[in-house]
Amino acid sequence: MLAGAAGFAGGAMNALAGGGTFATMPALIALGLPSPIANATSNVALQPGALAAAWGFRKGLEPVGPLPVGTLAGITFVAALGGSALLVLTPTPVFDRIIPWLLLIAFIAIALGKRASDWLGKRVTIGTPALVVVQALLGAYGGYFGGGVGIMTTAAYGLLAGMAPHRVMASRTLMLGVANTAAAIVFIGFGMVRWALCLPMLAGAIVGGWTGAKLGNRLPPTAIRGWTLALTAATTIAFFVRAYR
Repeated sequence: MLAGAAGFAGGAMNALAGGGTFATMPALIALGLPSPIANATSNVALQPGALAAAWGFRKGLEPVGPLPVGTLAGITFVAALGGSALLVLTPTPVFDRIIPWLLLIAFIAIALGKRASDWLGKRVTIGTPALVVVQALLGAYGGYFGGGVGIMTTAAYGLLAGMAPHRVMASRTLMLGVANTAAAIVFIGFGMVRWALCLPMLAGAIVGGWTGAKLGNRLPPTAIRGWTLALTAATTIAFFVRAYR
């Protein structure tokens, strides 16, 4: 029941503003999974929604700066394989200490992403090599954890390629789907997915994604943003208390 409800919430959050991991991973930990297993199971549960979203945006794909989408996808896939493999090798006590900081990074990205990008974009000009490096880092982060990576990608494309948020939706969504797919391959291959919890969460995420898309057409953006920030802040604080009390 809790897994399905968390999947619903995570799917809805991803459809509305991103950050679905903030709903799914804490629920899986509450159900008794070690944090790396919870992260891997959460990734796979949210995977169908990521691929469906990428397919839905396919007609809007365009190059990001000088780099074709295929090149960026290849960089993302390889980097995400490395990031997810790193998670496999990370001991649970170490990951428990790392999680709060990853959540904090994700929270900051969600809270300041567009404003930070606009501020930096007026002051910094960065070329193609930097875009390749940043895309690799985003892919590795997406494979290792992934919370808030969509917002980070939007900000990075705005800064490095001068693209407005509405123009990056298709490319950003594809990169998220590619990173999730690479991570899912590694996590399934190493037996890190707990299917008894993953399957109901997956079903809930599909319904939640559909519901979130419907709500997104009715709710004001400020309400969506406020709800997302409140949940991510509360989750981040809870994980800091859990790790360092």
